[in-house]
Amino acid sequence: MKRRLFLVALVGLCGMMLSCNKQKSLTTGWNYNDKKMGGFEKHPYREQATGPNLVYIPGGTFTMGMQEQDVTYESDAVPRRETISDFYMDETEVANIDYLEYLFWLQRVYVDYPQVLEQAKPDTLCWRDKLAYNEPYVRTYFRHPAYQDYPVVGVNWVQANNYCQWRTDRVNEQIMIGKGLISKNPDQKNEDNFNTEAYLVGKYEPKPGHHHMTDYSGNKSKGGRRVKVEDGILQPDYRLPTEAEWEYAALAEQGNAKFENVNERRIYSWDGLSLRQNDGRYVGKFRCNFKRGRGDNQGISEDPNDASAITAPVVSYWPNDFGLYNMSGNVNEWVLDVYRPLTYEDASDFNSFRGNVFKKVVRDQDGYVADKDSLGRIKYTDVTVEENANRRNYRKADNIGSKDEMTYNNEQEGYDYGNNTLISDHAHVYKGGGWNDRAFWMTPASRRFLDENQSSNELGFRCAMIRVGTSKRDYQKPKPRQ
Repeated sequence: MKRRLFLVALVGLCGMMLSCNKQKSLTTGWNYNDKKMGGFEKHPYREQATGPNLVYIPGGTFTMGMQEQDVTYESDAVPRRETISDFYMDETEVANIDYLEYLFWLQRVYVDYPQVLEQAKPDTLCWRDKLAYNEPYVRTYFRHPAYQDYPVVGVNWVQANNYCQWRTDRVNEQIMIGKGLISKNPDQKNEDNFNTEAYLVGKYEPKPGHHHMTDYSGNKSKGGRRVKVEDGILQPDYRLPTEAEWEYAALAEQGNAKFENVNERRIYSWDGLSLRQNDGRYVGKFRCNFKRGRGDNQGISEDPNDASAITAPVVSYWPNDFGLYNMSGNVNEWVLDVYRPLTYEDASDFNSFRGNVFKKVVRDQDGYVADKDSLGRIKYTDVTVEENANRRNYRKADNIGSKDEMTYNNEQEGYDYGNNTLISDHAHVYKGGGWNDRAFWMTPASRRFLDENQSSNELGFRCAMIRVGTSKRDYQKPKPRQ
């Protein structure tokens, strides 16, 4: 009898200890993660994991815009002060092997929609030149293993964005597989494929794994509950970097900054006024892949200058002070922004970006998220002025032409594409200079534009991702609430 009483007391004591160990709300006193107190959840979260091929870019302020003579006389990059929040960027340009993996997945999954694969293929004919023999590149550059680590080219802006969305889903799917929350499923077909947004709103049901999320809400489901945004498990979206992010990351001015001052402004992605390496065993060698002059793409055979007649592998030359390769030269890179000549008044001074078209999830008449489209993605539609009548920060969906001041015939505002200008709401910025460009285009401030459905053999891309929460820098780490 005494032993039984002792066991009962021990169990009661353990229960009290467990109850005391439960974290409580600092404002209501209710327990977190307690089925008996409603089941509101709070999860420990250290920091965002760095995704595959990404490099952490600590944010800060910098002078965005042209720092040297504007030899094109475009005056479309007026220097101005900008602040960029922390983010991540690909260490390298997206390589042929990366894009081939993407095409392989599209072919394997969208068996009933072959047009999806066709629309995603890069334009290999971009290598053709009416007065040059480039036919071998048409046949080999994208698919031959000799070029697998070279940057993918011939990809337009729309295709690059679609790749970013696909990469988001594959990375998040692999995270959940690695944590045992879902099982591998190589048999995904058509609309039945893992899509991050579709999963989060309950429109995709994966094969369960050997682990599950504890459900504190009181629901008696065997497999536990689904992963939510609040769990902090899934990564934010991969996307193209904004122009401001790209230029900030390319300059990497932390390498020549001291005591809150940038001691020497950079023209290129490194210190100095030259495109040559200025110390070490490689002194005198070019630091990037560009065209030195007419008819000189790589130098003489005995002592080549950049040693690359066309593109070079994505891990070539020297990385900048953020650890990013080929931010000057090799291939130009798409950014997210729609092109406009830049002035002080044209953009915000925090996370500057032009191209916002605000959307919302499509819902049925009962208010539930509508069924997925045929490719397994959630449907979106533009927001309306009527529903945002009381908003101060935005009203309409399309804000691409915000603050456009040009007018034609005293009637039409904006840019009269095809008559007076090639600028349109479908013209996107690209930056960085390529293997066939002269030295001027190697400066991160230089900018050009191209229609979103066009491509080039000098144009590729890399991905970026927002940094959620606190900076990685130790002095900014907040203390936990007690």
